[in-house]
Amino acid sequence: MSIRSQLLKGILDGCVLAVISKEPVYGYELSKKLQLVGLPDVSEGTVYPVLLRLQKNDLIYGEMRPSESGPNRKYYSLTQNGIQALEIITNEWQQLSVPINALLMKGDPNEFK
Repeated sequence: MSIRSQLLKGILDGCVLAVISKEPVYGYELSKKLQLVGLPDVSEGTVYPVLLRLQKNDLIYGEMRPSESGPNRKYYSLTQNGIQALEIITNEWQQLSVPINALLMKGDPNEFK
């Protein structure tokens, strides 16, 4: 597994929750939105297991809706637990990303004291 894949795996739940928080989406649409923001590695095959896990953990729920073309689609929305989880993930990411970016870009931990 590449480093990029490992890093993405660690934050993908948060990315999925963030997309769903904007509006209900179905799986294929979700993978396309993630690809549009710059995550081309995220295919439908990656997204569906994440959606199942998030639903099992009561962070999202699915609702079948009619489609303009073809069969009904399952649209996902956040549960109250999902809203709270996204807030926690966002806070944790902010606390981690600032010092990590500083370390990786500047490289001298003494500059942060």
